[in-house]
Amino acid sequence: MSRSSNFRGPVSASTGRHDRFQNNGEFDKGMWSSMLDSVASGKKLLEKNIVVLGGTPDTQKEFLETLASDAPKRSQDRYKRKPVVANDFALGYTYQDVLDADHEDILARLSIYLLSEPSPSFAPLLKPVFTLQSIPETLLVILLDWNEPWHWVRQLRDWIVLLREITSSLENQSKEALEETMKEWQQRKRGVATYDTGSSSTGDESKVTLPLSQGEWDEPLGLPLCVVCQNADRVDTLEVEQSWKEEEFDYVLQFLRTILMKHGASLIYTSTSAPNSLPTLIHSTLGIHSLLKKQALKHNVIDRDKVLVPPNWDSWGKIRVLRDGFDVEETSSGWSIDIQPPPPSDLNSSADNNNQNPNTSSTSPTSAVVPAYEKTIPDPRNSKSTSASQPKIQISAPSTQSFLSNQLSTLDRPKAEEERQKPDVAKSPSRSSTPTTNTNISTSSHMNDQIGPVQVNMGGIQVDADDMLKKLRHQGKEREETDTAAAPQAATSTPDMKAQNEALHSFFANLSKRGSGRSPSGTPKREGSSTPKEGRKVSGKEEREKERE
Repeated sequence: MSRSSNFRGPVSASTGRHDRFQNNGEFDKGMWSSMLDSVASGKKLLEKNIVVLGGTPDTQKEFLETLASDAPKRSQDRYKRKPVVANDFALGYTYQDVLDADHEDILARLSIYLLSEPSPSFAPLLKPVFTLQSIPETLLVILLDWNEPWHWVRQLRDWIVLLREITSSLENQSKEALEETMKEWQQRKRGVATYDTGSSSTGDESKVTLPLSQGEWDEPLGLPLCVVCQNADRVDTLEVEQSWKEEEFDYVLQFLRTILMKHGASLIYTSTSAPNSLPTLIHSTLGIHSLLKKQALKHNVIDRDKVLVPPNWDSWGKIRVLRDGFDVEETSSGWSIDIQPPPPSDLNSSADNNNQNPNTSSTSPTSAVVPAYEKTIPDPRNSKSTSASQPKIQISAPSTQSFLSNQLSTLDRPKAEEERQKPDVAKSPSRSSTPTTNTNISTSSHMNDQIGPVQVNMGGIQVDADDMLKKLRHQGKEREETDTAAAPQAATSTPDMKAQNEALHSFFANLSKRGSGRSPSGTPKREGSSTPKEGRKVSGKEEREKERE
């Protein structure tokens, strides 16, 4: 019996060692798995969602560039391709990485969904984005453009109606998640949760419910909302071209702030030419915060092109301070009426209208505050069309061919006048030459005063050019007088050629006599000779005196 007991002993001992080995292996495996899971959870990448609504494919890309402008670039990402933005058709998608201030760690990855048209036919595409897990990590962004501020309120109404239609069709669990998200956002204003750090309170404080201010969170969407007004540098163009004043800019801002308060939304004006706080606003709203660099949001409602209204900051009192005369209560109550969903029978007809004209509304035709806004901020294209239809300011413009033919006749008119004047000038040369002669006389007298007499050598004879010109002018006048006197006489009479020849002969004879005492050109002159003009007068006396000596 002892042997058998001894034999059983080793068997039981080996079996115990094997069991202990298995137990130790399971313990070690559980220990390492828990450690790895804790490290993985510490390094787990945050995943956030952004749903961008409105705008065009180009303005949506501008928004993505502005959102990524504040993100630093790592050295290892220098040669990495940028994510493709596929937003040309229906529901688009892209992603972005949010880096820390040290350019090394990735804080979160943003999955960005883009939709341009608020058509109800796109609701089935957008509905799968809002799941039980993604709702607490999702932000809604509506894009507006300063190129068309008169369509802003209508565009906001269409998008909010579409979002409420989508959220109302979700499952009960997703609806509960929407309610929990809205409660958390409502508590952030009251200090129950810290907005700047993104941390939420726990314990008994989370059960505290504080009353909201008047007109705040009246129409919650279940998700945080941010409205981005792009191309804010267009405000100067509106002031110059459309004659906008401070009253129009303040009215637009007051209207937007009033209706966005009902949804707990934030508002920001952005432009590509100036830096803005859009990345900080988006990241803070999603709960993405850097431990190395903290950036606080500063509200701004003074600069009309740099407006920033953080979530849970605004109130009716702050809106009234901007400008007196704005009815906050009526605008708030009227907006609740405008965003009511249309009857189901009108959905198909509204979808067809949106396909034909994207600026038309998808809601019921009864509106409370949208017509008031469009009346105060009218579309200049509609105002021009109505003003052009009035008979008082109708303008009939000629056709292109008639306008060009009139211009051609206008250009040919001076040429015709010049051609008419040419025969008159040919018939009466004396009248046309008279002013020219007087001008030449005045010019020559002025030249004589400046440079003195001019001497001309003609065949070895020094001739005074001034005297010669005077004689020629005098001879020309005498010829004109004789021609005018002989004109009434008989046509058979001929001019006296002999008298003219004798006059020319005597003229040149006088010239030869006056220059007889001169030496021909090219011969050396005598010493002590005076100027040519003086030599003609005293040349004989000088020779006689020299002979006497």
